[in-house]
This record gives sequence, structure tokens and C-alpha cells, in this order.
Amino acid sequence: MDIQQAKQQIKYTMQAYFAKDEFGGYALPPQRQRPIFLLGAPGIGKTAIVEQIAQELEVGFVSYSMTHHTRQSALGLPFIAQKEYGGKTYDVSEYTMSEIIAAVYDAIEQTGHREGILFLDEINCVSETLTPAMLQFLQYKVFGRHKVPEGWIVVTAGNPPEYNRTARDFDLATWDRLKRLDVEPDFQAWREYALGHGVHPAVITYLDVEQDHFYHLETTPDGKEFVTARGWDDLSSAIRLYEAQDLPVDEVLIGQYVQAPQIAKRFAVYYDLFTKYRADYQVDRVLAGTAGPEVVERAQAAPFDERVSVVGLLSDALAGVLREAVLEEGAVEFAHPRLAAMRDKLEAAGATDATEEVRAQEAEVRRLLRTDRASGLLSEQKYRSYERAIDMLQQAQHLGAQSGSLTFDQVKEAFSKMLGGLESRVEQGEQALDRALAFAEQAFGEGQEMLLLITDLSANRYSMAFINAHGSERFFKHNSALLFGDRGADLAARIKQTALDEE
Repeated sequence: MDIQQAKQQIKYTMQAYFAKDEFGGYALPPQRQRPIFLLGAPGIGKTAIVEQIAQELEVGFVSYSMTHHTRQSALGLPFIAQKEYGGKTYDVSEYTMSEIIAAVYDAIEQTGHREGILFLDEINCVSETLTPAMLQFLQYKVFGRHKVPEGWIVVTAGNPPEYNRTARDFDLATWDRLKRLDVEPDFQAWREYALGHGVHPAVITYLDVEQDHFYHLETTPDGKEFVTARGWDDLSSAIRLYEAQDLPVDEVLIGQYVQAPQIAKRFAVYYDLFTKYRADYQVDRVLAGTAGPEVVERAQAAPFDERVSVVGLLSDALAGVLREAVLEEGAVEFAHPRLAAMRDKLEAAGATDATEEVRAQEAEVRRLLRTDRASGLLSEQKYRSYERAIDMLQQAQHLGAQSGSLTFDQVKEAFSKMLGGLESRVEQGEQALDRALAFAEQAFGEGQEMLLLITDLSANRYSMAFINAHGSERFFKHNSALLFGDRGADLAARIKQTALDEE
């Protein structure tokens, strides 16, 4: 299966394991909850999908690599304790708590999540002295005498022996204690992830043409050559950072991530061509509606590979605009119920000064930010929501400081500015989406390039969230074969729903 199918299987397992019976206990006892074992080549995203699942289910997450653990560090250190049996005192061997189990308890204390995922990577690389303890752990979730807290589910991963010298195949007794998922590299599954996570369009469009270069492993006289999904993803991040600081993106940089010289060289040549297209087509002007007719004419006359690059540029720029609108809308939806509750509390108490309530709310949002960051559950949407809420609350306090007291009307004023920013971003997104599709219609008609653009928009979670909320006649016209549900309420209605006046 591909990595996205594996993610869905893990998610189903988590939901089943978290299910409760009529008395509030777990429907499947922890000792019968088989740990999941993801077996796949390195760099295909095994760790990433488990972390994403924890974020989506809003549960705790602790990750450990087993490669550096010895029997002592996994089980805990021995010490002598005295116990009395039948009236006699004996010296008995005990063990301190395992570092791994302790990390789970630490996560519970820091985040308050009583349920979570304990992810153990490279479990088929543990030392021989630790193997018997791992067998006991997989069955009973116990290291030494200490159990994984109830509600925490074990997910494991490893590479096949052909990819890792220290990896070993499990015996039958071990396999019989695991839910095994074999994961294969798959470009289309990764492409969907890439579109939703802002992977550089040069990487995506290059791999659209050279799909065989997505995952590559070869043994040569000079050693192993390899390219992985992780390598492309990390290269994308490096390219964006280098571009932002006007640093050269060349074959030397690319070769640090794409460790196959011929592929690195070919991508370097393609990237140079891609940057030329970016300068020639000025996609930002297309989205702003200021591009001249010569841009359309060039696209019409361009060869197919150049058209694919233009679609990638268009899709990436458009996704950035729509992403900002969606994140901002999520921030408004996060802040609104908190401010509404603040309003109701002040009215119930007959209070006019909102200073203490605003400070308390800011402290609570900062606590959420710290907690989610410490637990690794700080998604992009949560980060934007927390920071925007803190900024809005600080603006309200600034207004209060100017007037000598902070009223809820001043809180509403700060919130209204936040709504105004949302309205501007949504309007910008609607215009950019319409102009991008209009450009594609003129340049490509109903050709494969238009299909590629619509596919990219459909696969991007931010783009589809925006389109489902605010609609797009051009998009639905070109995508009439797919059903995305009824159009959501327009912006005015959504703003009205988030008003802080009495209804």
C-alpha cells in the first residue's frame, strides 16, 4: 500500500482502540491492542504520517528511535529494594522507570492528553540483548515493571533489511504480536501530500515528468546512490529558504539532498529553466490581473513541458493566497466563541471593566500555544489561530490603556479589525482564483494543462476548503464531474455569524 493508505489504516485502528464500552473502559483491552508495525523503505514519510494522525485526532504524541537504546535504558536501571515476606526481610532487585515510559508520563503531565500515540521507530534494529524485552513489550506494553499508560497506543516502524545493515527480520513469535503494514513509495500519494504542504513547484513539476526519479536506489562501484521522498521534501524547504535570501540554488546544494549525481544534475538544469519561466510569466501579475496579453500568447505557443511548469507556478502562487484566507478564517472561528463567552461572563457579573478577563484569556491562549508546541501537536492552523488571538487581545489592551479602562466594546473593536482583515483576504482569494482559471482558459482551453490545474486545486486541502466555503463558478464548470457539496454561505453571512452583538 502507499503511505496515504497506510495513514488511513492507522487512523482507523486508533479510532477502534480508543473506543469505550458502556462503563467507560476500553472496548479492546490494552493487552489485546496489537501495536502497528510500518515496514517500508527509508524516507517515505512513516514518522510524518503518525505525527499527522496525532494532530488530527488531537491526542498526545511521543516519538523514540530504538537504535540507540540498550537493555538498561529501555528497561530502567536496577537497584536493591528491601521487602518483607513471611516476617523476614529480603533484598530484591527492582528497576527504575524506563526512559521511554517516563517520556509518556511527562507528555501527559505537560499536555493533559490522557490518550496518545507512542511511536517507536527502527524497532527491528534493537540490540540482541533487548530483543526478549521487546517481545514482552509488544504483547503486554510493559518495559521492566512499568506499563505504558492506559489510553496510549503503540505504533512502530522499521526498514526492510535490504535498506538497513542493522535491521533484522522478525521471527514468527514477534510477527504474531503486530499489525503489519507494508508501505511502498508511491509518487501520486506523495504528490497529494506535497500540494497540501507547500512543496516547491519546481520539485513537483520536475517529478511530474520524471516520476522514476521520485524514489531511486542503486548500488554503483562508488557506493550507493539514492533519492527519497524525504530528500525531495527537505530540498524543497532548502530551495524556499535560499530563494528568500537570494542565495544560489545550484547542483552543489541539490546534491546534498538528491544523492544520485545524474538525477541531481538533471534537476539542477530543470530548476534553472524553471526560474526562467517564473521570471518570464510573472504569475503574481496574472493573479493580480495586471498581466498583459503577451503572457497568454507565450503560454499558448509554449511546448508541453513549459506549460506544465507554468501550471505549477500558477497552482503554487494561487494555493498560497487561498491558504492565507483559510488560515485567517480558522483564526476568526477560534477567537469568536472565546470572546462571546467573555461577553456573557461580564454581563452576568454586571462588570464593565474587561481587563482581567482579557488578560486571563491571553494567558490561556499562550498556555495552549506552549502545550501544543511541546507535545508536537502544533499544526499550522493552530499556530495561526493562537498568534492571531494573542495579537487581537493585545490590541484590545492597548486601546484600553489609551482610554484608561478596557471595555468589551474595545475588545469588539479589535475583533472587528480581525474580521476586516479576513474579508480582505477572502476577496483577494476569490479574485485570484477567478483570474488564474481565466488565464488557464485563454492559454490552454480544456487541454491537459487545465485538467492538471483543477487536479492540483482539488488535491490541496486549503484550496478546496476555500472553494467549498466561498464557491467558484469557473472551478465547478471545469470540475463538474466531481461533487464537492453545496456552496457554503457567502462571506457576509459568515461575518454575521461571528458578530459579537446580542442575537
